[in-house]
Amino acid sequence: MADLRTWLDQRTGYRGLVREALFENVPGGARWRYVWGSTLTFCFAVQVITGLFLWMSYSPSSQTAWESVYYIQHQMWGGWFLRGLHHFTAQAMTVLLVLHLMQVVIDGAYKAPREVNFWFGVVLLLFTLVLSLTGYLLPWDQNGYWSTAVSTNIVGMSPIVGPALQTLLVGGASYGHHTLTRFFALHAGLVPALIVVFIVGHVALFRRHGLTPKLPRKGPDEGFWPEQILRDAVACLAVLAAVVFLVVREHGAPLGAPADPAEQFAAARPEWYFLFLFEFLKYFPGKLEIIGAIVVPTLLLLLLVAMPLLGGWRLGHRFNLGFLGVMLLGAGLLTWKAVAADRGDESYQVARATSRRDAARAVELASAGVPITGALTLVRDDAYTQGPRIFSRNCASCHRFDGHDGLGNVLPQDSISASDLKGFASRAWVRGFLHPDSILTHRYWGGTAHTEGDMALWLADHIPESDEERVTRGHVVLALSSQARLASQAALDQRDSAQIAAGIAFMRNTSTGCAECHVFQDVGTDSPELTGWGSRQWMIDFVHDPSHPRFFGRDNDRMPSYGKEKSLSDREIEMVVDWIREEWMTPKGVARRPR
Repeated sequence: MADLRTWLDQRTGYRGLVREALFENVPGGARWRYVWGSTLTFCFAVQVITGLFLWMSYSPSSQTAWESVYYIQHQMWGGWFLRGLHHFTAQAMTVLLVLHLMQVVIDGAYKAPREVNFWFGVVLLLFTLVLSLTGYLLPWDQNGYWSTAVSTNIVGMSPIVGPALQTLLVGGASYGHHTLTRFFALHAGLVPALIVVFIVGHVALFRRHGLTPKLPRKGPDEGFWPEQILRDAVACLAVLAAVVFLVVREHGAPLGAPADPAEQFAAARPEWYFLFLFEFLKYFPGKLEIIGAIVVPTLLLLLLVAMPLLGGWRLGHRFNLGFLGVMLLGAGLLTWKAVAADRGDESYQVARATSRRDAARAVELASAGVPITGALTLVRDDAYTQGPRIFSRNCASCHRFDGHDGLGNVLPQDSISASDLKGFASRAWVRGFLHPDSILTHRYWGGTAHTEGDMALWLADHIPESDEERVTRGHVVLALSSQARLASQAALDQRDSAQIAAGIAFMRNTSTGCAECHVFQDVGTDSPELTGWGSRQWMIDFVHDPSHPRFFGRDNDRMPSYGKEKSLSDREIEMVVDWIREEWMTPKGVARRPR
């Protein structure tokens, strides 16, 4: 064995390399404060290894990126752990970079003759942030897509080269396939290669000048091996343990709904370590945004780069310490303000809840298989996802859904004129509708012209007084609600078939029942027709044209004819109806209600 080692050393000189790498002198002895560079190198190695394995299953195109990340996260064995490790290690690198920068500045390790090495470190910091920005887009989900749009717009503000650089990054005038492939090339190719080059240079310069000891020295010099390496190894294990804890707790990294350029995303936010800049830009509205986005960050970066030059001044080191402290304190304060503002912003909280719901639904739909047209097709054709959006855009100016606009934004009472459609056609909804007091509230017709119509007047004149009348009215509630054929009430309708039959018999009575004023089954002459009232087809036809003689006719109170006017497609009408009925299809084709 000794002969083999000797032969190998003669051919490669490995003993000299090992001695050069491990037996460096550590002035003043090993310190925990020296571990940050090693932990950063360790994290970068983890990023490279996990990135290569993720690359094996990732498909960088606008039609396959989200789908391949979904496969990694939810179907590939151990994929969620691999992706989570990559995601949270990237975040750990940002924290470690700040700690390393603080240690270097506090110890004065940026001063001559170490200026160039400090500048190498600043470049490595910038490259790491670029890695984060470019990696954010790769899952091709809503948050990554719209956050990247904001960051590239900031790049476009740069004087002279800004618009050209933005076009180069985006790959054209709009965000799409070329944007993704260019960001992938930067994230997985160019930037890591540059980081490796600069790490080699950084380490070479570090070895040339050695460690900068903390003065006064508190102990004798020690070797890099084994004292300092032991501390470095413990620190790396601690970082890994923290990252694994986060990975297991969050079950990997988040994945939003597929990116949809046609659907604005109000919940878009940068990663937490860029929130300070997001908050800072609020102080520079309109044309002043370039000051907050370009001018101030550039000046701060120039001051950071100038630290080695300022450090030669008599008070330069104190100035550098103060500058770094103010900058980090300011970034922390702005981050706190951004989080607090979002926490108190109801519209943002609603948008965030909607994004989580859409993300979970996209995963549910994709679990049954993704069509060749991509996962976005599934989401765009899904009543559960699109129904509330259609309702918010087209119906919420008059209607509510449990008091809100369908997406969760609460609507003021005075903005509502028509019924709240939460639970429409259910027994509870019909029971309230057929009550002479509640029909005149904003829950039903309180804001419409129908408050003085025949139905409201009839209910006021036919208040049940005897037990028999109250029982009959209860049977009518069951019978009318049963016309809707709600899946949620199917078992109840079957159980109460006798009472429903009694209610139908009363409704068919042309002298005292509903058929006195309405068409119901094969009797009656007037509208709105109650045959199949509230059923899926009845509602589709009603939304298509409520002014049709079968429904309100001339008595229609301002409700648009969405299908007749082509303001909604047939499929959009179907989706909003299915959502109002709280029935949509699972990936296996079974009607379901929300949890």
